[in-house]
Amino acid sequence: MVTEFAEQDLRGARFERSTLAGAVMRGVDVRGLDIDAPWLADGPLLVNGVDVAPLVEAELNRRFPGRDLRTATDPDGLRAAWTAVEAAWRSAVDRVEAMPPGAADVPVDGEWSFAQTLRHLAFATDAWLGKGILRRPEPFHRFGQPHVEYESDGYDLSIFVKEPPTYPETLAFRAERQAMVRDFLATATADLLAEPRVVPWSPDHEEPVLHCLHVILAEEWEHLRFALRDLDRV
Repeated sequence: MVTEFAEQDLRGARFERSTLAGAVMRGVDVRGLDIDAPWLADGPLLVNGVDVAPLVEAELNRRFPGRDLRTATDPDGLRAAWTAVEAAWRSAVDRVEAMPPGAADVPVDGEWSFAQTLRHLAFATDAWLGKGILRRPEPFHRFGQPHVEYESDGYDLSIFVKEPPTYPETLAFRAERQAMVRDFLATATADLLAEPRVVPWSPDHEEPVLHCLHVILAEEWEHLRFALRDLDRV
């Protein structure tokens, strides 16, 4: 059954963790419409018959130098991709350091604060590198920031701290996980990239090591975009 909205006023409506895949809009007023979709590259997104997804991707690559390297498929390319995203995050951290004290802990519109974002990226590294690629039996650090919906999906989140670490502790934790990726890539080979690994959140599904690294890179760039967007409003 198709849900149909006709002559409805949805001004100011907010959709979170929802799907509008395949939605059709005709004769709609979209002035000021703000769409933030990490999966936009999977497209198409048609506006007046034009697929704008490639245009958005090209503009994001222009705004974030090095972002286009995130889909590299060989060891040298992946090393370059990680160097680029580390440099981009270093600039973001420097920006926060120049802001008033406490800026790193300010959330915007219910989104994660800058510090929480850093903790989530470290958590993503633990999941996709520590658990997925390296197959560590206890991959997660207690400072990690998982999505709250993981608990409703049946995952045990009791190992993660309820009280957040200090910002210096967060930076140290994040730096350790960045180094973990850097060290892994330093000796990665084409054969290793092709090896299968169990997907961290889907034990019945396997993907190559390369896929796991692409997930880490995608997380890094998308959350950098989110973080800079919100810092502009702090």
